[in-house]
Amino acid sequence: MADKKSVGRQKIPIAKIEKEDARYATFSKRRKGLYKKASELIGQYDDLDIGIIMFSPTGKPYSFVHPTVDAVTDRLLYPNMLSSESNRLAAENSRNKVKELQVKLDDYDITENDEADEINRWDSIEEFDAEEIKKDKIWFKSIDEMLKNRLIQLENGASPSAQAAPKDAN
Repeated sequence: MADKKSVGRQKIPIAKIEKEDARYATFSKRRKGLYKKASELIGQYDDLDIGIIMFSPTGKPYSFVHPTVDAVTDRLLYPNMLSSESNRLAAENSRNKVKELQVKLDDYDITENDEADEINRWDSIEEFDAEEIKKDKIWFKSIDEMLKNRLIQLENGASPSAQAAPKDAN
């Protein structure tokens, strides 16, 4: 039997981290890991409702909600009742957008894997042909529109984190 070169991945105890900088960094990494795991679950289960609310060590609120805040809160507060028609439509619309974006992301992953010989897809804009630019432009517009809509929701208090967080003066 060959000797192991490393001890591998080990479970670390959840305990207060004394050093402030290390505590902030660890929170950020664990938050991202939690969001990633939630996103993976959403991709695996079509009708999953998920909501995560957490506060950083400095008190800054963070949230992750799918498909919508209303769908998650209704399900939590009224588990035995059917959602309203508008909430069901909004949730279904959100789920469809996630599926569409996942397909686009998968397409980009396939494209990136097919172009493994290239060092970096974004090295030179001059190398893009018209079709690539058109596809990227459409994708960026859709992302821009979703981000604008989400910002409007947050500014209007549509998220628990938006209500608790002070508005930015920018």
